[in-house]
Order: sequence, then structure tokens, then C-alpha cells
Amino acid sequence: MQGDRILTGNEACTLGALAAGMNFFAGYPITPATEIAELSSELLPKRGGTYMQMEDELASIAAVIGASTAGAKAMTATSGPGFSLMQENLSYGMIAEIPCVLIDVMRQGPCQGVATVPAQGDFMQSRWGTHGDHPVIVLVPNSVSEAYTETIRAFNLSEAYRTPVIVLSDATLAHMSEKVRIPDVSELTIVNRKKPTCDPKDYLPFSNENHQIAPMASFGDGYRWFVSGIVHDDTGFPVTNRPEAIRDSLDHLLGKLRDHLADIESYEEYRAEDAEILILSAGLVSRSAKSAIDRARARGVRVGLFRPVTLWPFPEARFSALCARAKTVMTVEMNGGQLAEVAAKYVDRDQTLRPVTQNDGTIIRAETIFDAILEVC
Repeated sequence: MQGDRILTGNEACTLGALAAGMNFFAGYPITPATEIAELSSELLPKRGGTYMQMEDELASIAAVIGASTAGAKAMTATSGPGFSLMQENLSYGMIAEIPCVLIDVMRQGPCQGVATVPAQGDFMQSRWGTHGDHPVIVLVPNSVSEAYTETIRAFNLSEAYRTPVIVLSDATLAHMSEKVRIPDVSELTIVNRKKPTCDPKDYLPFSNENHQIAPMASFGDGYRWFVSGIVHDDTGFPVTNRPEAIRDSLDHLLGKLRDHLADIESYEEYRAEDAEILILSAGLVSRSAKSAIDRARARGVRVGLFRPVTLWPFPEARFSALCARAKTVMTVEMNGGQLAEVAAKYVDRDQTLRPVTQNDGTIIRAETIFDAILEVC
């Protein structure tokens, strides 16, 4: 299967998942993500994997979490309305430290919105959709090729840190076709969860000393493992009347990502080294921003791009350093200004924050961004 291929974004996500070792998919059809489920239903059985057509999105994410506890590399795919329905079980996966991958192909919202057009309205839902303090890793590709590679990386991060990982695509990226190089399997780095090697009587499924990731036994391996959505100690049993244990458990969830940001964070800088106007943009829209930047640079305008590939945890150290050099920070996004709220934390009173938003179901064009650049010069 290796070599150059013409793929859609949804096809690339599916093939990336298979390359990463996905052997279980549970899902429910929803535009514009359905092709991921369709291709998984075709290819998984041929590779010895399992596809399950579920009755709804709640059941889909529940099945994925259950399959992962049994040792599977599991994934589901949905869009905004389904993503909303998955939040409670996604929260369960986070506190129980269950590795799995969720692809959210964003479409116009809120509620049912417009099913067939792109948007970026789920940026904040992907970070704060579940209740309580919790860790989250969210990846945002901007090309079909990245849809392939970032889905692989999503599985690797999920397995390494025992956590659900979200990939945000959108309706246009999902259905556009581009050339993708599929590497030989020998070229890929594939991460699998650590398995326990201790005597079963000594196994602690949630040991969290120094935020190390505990080995994860599969159900049926002979290790006793209590899985609960309640805050628990390293045995998995509830600690509702032990404040120090509650603190340690929740601090571990956040700390296991916070202590490994160098491995988790990924971003792109484009002509940003001397930028007086710094554009913050993620996903497909960032490609329009690059075109606008090239046009502005040709006129002598010092403008550059910072693109978080890992949207959450947000790569704040590098973004903050670039902001400090800029006179204007511009955010470009297909929503009402969610990234602008993030950028505002890093812009001081002597700088200008200029949101460029478009929320009409179309991709922001380079001309729109170019005009906005000229307005703030």
C-alpha cells in the first residue's frame, strides 16, 4: 500500500489509524465523518480487526473505551453534534486513563447547524467539553497528508500517556483530495502501551509516582483491575474521603501531560522569525494565511504565521516568545473568535489584537486575510 496515493482527508485518517494499529472501530453515521466509518467497516475485517455499527454516539464511545480496556487500539469518528453526546464517556476515559482516539470532523453549528459545510467551532469544546479538570491532547491537521500522519501520532500519544486523544478535521479537509505519500511500515514509529510484568498480586493499575505512566493490563490477562469514573487511588478504588489522595490523583492526570510537553507539543512557524504582525491560525485556514503572508511579504510587510498542530496543550511558551516581538497579533479562524480568546492572554496593552473571523460555512480566502493585514500595517 506504500507509495504516492490520491486520498481524501477521511480516507487518510482511516489509513493512518490502520497504520498505527487500530483494530477496533465503533461508530454511528454522521455527515461529514461517515466515510471514516465506511472505510473502517470495509478494511478492518480484512485485517483481523472488528468494526461495530452502534446505535448512537453515546454507545460508540462507550464501546471504544471497553474495547481499549480489553487491549484493542480503538477509535471512533463523529462531527459536532455527536461529539457533544460523547463528552460524558470521554470524561470517563480521561479519569480511567483509557487510550483511544476520537476524530471530530467539524461542521457548522450550533446544534444541527449545517451538516455539509466546514467550521472550526469545536476548538473550545475539544478542550472544555467535559466537566472538571482533566488532561486533553487535541491535534489539528491542515492537509490530507497531515490527516494521515497526525492520526498515527494521535494513537502514539494515546498509548504513551494512557489518555483519549482528539483529532480535529473539518468538512472541507475531510472530502478534499490531495497526494499523500504512504510510507513503508518500516519507516513508521508506532507506540504501544506498556504492559505489566510484575506478579499479578503486586499490580497497581494507576500507580502515579512522579507522574509516570502505569503499565496497563488488558482484561483477561490475569491482572485484577478496578475501573471507575470516581476519583481513585493507585489501586483504582474510590478515595472520596481522603483529600490528599484526591489531590494526588487529579494532579497526576494534569501532570502526566504537563511534564512531557516537549514530546506532545507540535507547531509550525512560517516566516515568523522577524514578524511584526503575527498570525495565529490552525487547520485548513492556515493555508490561506500562508498565501496572504507571501503576498504581504512581497510588499515589504513583515508578517508571519504560528500554527499550533497540537492545539491542546496549547504551545504557549513558543507562542508567547513570538508575541513579544510583534506589534500586532492577528487570529484567523472559522468561528466567532475562539483562538482570539487564547491569544488575548499573550497580548499586552502596547500591542493590537485583530481577530479575523468568518462563520458562514466557507473557508476564509487569502484575499480576506491579506486585506486585514494591510488594515493594520
